Amino acid sequence: MQQETIGFIGLGLMGHGMAKNIVEKGFPLTIMGHRNRTPIEDLVARGAREVSRPREVAENATIVFLCVTGSKEVEELVFAADGLVAGARNGLIIVDTSTSDPTSTERIASTLANQGVTFVDAPLARTPREAEAGTLDTMVGCDEATLVRLKSVLQTCAARITHVGPVGNGHKIKLINNFIGMGYAALYAEALALGKKVGVEPQSIDNVIRDGRMFCGFYETFMRYVLERDREAHAFTLRNALKDVRYVEAMADAAGVANPIGNAVKNTFMIAVNLGKGEEYVPMLSDIVAELNGTSLA
Repeated sequence: MQQETIGFIGLGLMGHGMAKNIVEKGFPLTIMGHRNRTPIEDLVARGAREVSRPREVAENATIVFLCVTGSKEVEELVFAADGLVAGARNGLIIVDTSTSDPTSTERIASTLANQGVTFVDAPLARTPREAEAGTLDTMVGCDEATLVRLKSVLQTCAARITHVGPVGNGHKIKLINNFIGMGYAALYAEALALGKKVGVEPQSIDNVIRDGRMFCGFYETFMRYVLERDREAHAFTLRNALKDVRYVEAMADAAGVANPIGNAVKNTFMIAVNLGKGEEYVPMLSDIVAELNGTSLA
């Protein structure tokens, strides 16, 4: 079987770690450069080839990974005049690891199928630390034959690969996953502010919750920031979190599902972003909610 050649666009907090593992574990890698030269130069030093346009990425790859903000950016990369479709060969697989709108994902997949290109959604769970370590989780929407082609590449950067059914299901499940996670964040932030206002310190709350029934991995990273001030505990911006819960709202509306908790979560993140805190990370929501309530957790 001929070795797959990989293209990668979107070398930010998550994408750099993924691409690093792909090239270090022996796959030929073509990357698209951007203004932040640090991750680009690091990957070139590890053996990647840099090009400047999406079309060139597609021309040099049998599988292209996208790790960008969301559906708007994905659609532009795929369909622009100099985009991936312009350089695609028959049999190309495009894998969107972003957190995207499932309606857009299904529409892109349908359009590309008519051009001999397979579109896959494989959004990610965990943080940039796991991306660097090659231990991400991914939920993959595609057919079985496509999964067979992808698996050896995905295994370079993901320790847990879950096939969730046809294309579109990956992004649907990812949005549900992020809805739960961002719901936790909004709940934790409000609970911590309430505790502080009534004389209960974050450490006292943690002493009760840690290792009990309410403890989980998301709680652990959130509280690592609250208690230890580790800014990199969960490097996911409030702006991106707001984007995701808006996608959740759209998915619920399209399905005719009442989403009152989702709207409350969305409003919490919208307040933070409208206060100019969009580039802060999710655990820092705790400081914002505390400040709005006239107190401080620091």
